[in-house]
Amino acid sequence: MLRNAFEPWHLILIIAVLVLLFGSKKLPDMARGLGRSMRILKAEAKTLKAEKPDATARPEAAPRPEAAARH
Repeated sequence: MLRNAFEPWHLILIIAVLVLLFGSKKLPDMARGLGRSMRILKAEAKTLKAEKPDATARPEAAPRPEAAARH
């Protein structure tokens, strides 16, 4: 169904519309900003993955107050 979703002329048309809308001077700045935001997103995702095992280990190490009161 979506086997030929983007053909070369589709991409050329998209690029032409972007150049017409934003101008050739703005496009490098937009690409640079997009690259920066992707790097920030990637760094934050790595940080969250690194912190995730620590967050799950803490509740297991501490006894639950309800469980201590029952015994």
